[in-house]
Amino acid sequence: MYDPTVARLTYRALLGRRRALVLGALPLLLIVISVAVRALTGADDQTASDVLGGFALATMVPIIGVIAGTGAIGPEIDDGSVVYLLSKPLKRPTIIFTKLIVAIAVTMVFSAVPTLIAGLILNGNGQQVAVAYTVAALVSSIAYSALFLLLGTVSRHAVVFGLVYALVWEALFGSLVPGARTLSVQQWSLAVAHKIADGPLVTSEVGLPTATVLLVAVTVLATWYAGQKLRSLTLAGEE
Repeated sequence: MYDPTVARLTYRALLGRRRALVLGALPLLLIVISVAVRALTGADDQTASDVLGGFALATMVPIIGVIAGTGAIGPEIDDGSVVYLLSKPLKRPTIIFTKLIVAIAVTMVFSAVPTLIAGLILNGNGQQVAVAYTVAALVSSIAYSALFLLLGTVSRHAVVFGLVYALVWEALFGSLVPGARTLSVQQWSLAVAHKIADGPLVTSEVGLPTATVLLVAVTVLATWYAGQKLRSLTLAGEE
């Protein structure tokens, strides 16, 4: 289910100079903000939770997920180079699964690691805030990667749709419309973080059992459907 050659090519595509600069911009900004906030306000648990929840988890993680998830396959489909990959004796689910693993790894490195560093800077992991949000970033990285990899497989405008979901649905509607929070990867990951954090600083609109089921279901279904779409793309090319 995992092909090293496909993984190497995908890593090379995702970590090229231009895309690596984009991937590193938000984590760097998070660290700078955290240093500035700590210098101005000192160590404060509520402030740390606000920064990590409002910027790291709500903005940085989904945007990095969009870049990594769609970038793992979207450009190959757009420029037609995916035909070369599909001509190899590889099962289509293997291609998708390998690209998903790479997208998850890249998203985790560029989101969870900076989140942990920022949390330690802000309050030294007081009330387990840094660890809680880091775990939330790790968990959401998996679901976001699967969702946005699927978008990259089915649409040429995957980045636009991904940003609409991340910034409009989750950040805007998720904060204003209570019902929309149930269908939010951010809220699902916050349910996991809530279990880890000490005290009421980290909260979620979704219970942990429901969040766990939805995270697994979305990841599995998105990965499966992406494999099916890639198979149909191959058949269309052969016709």
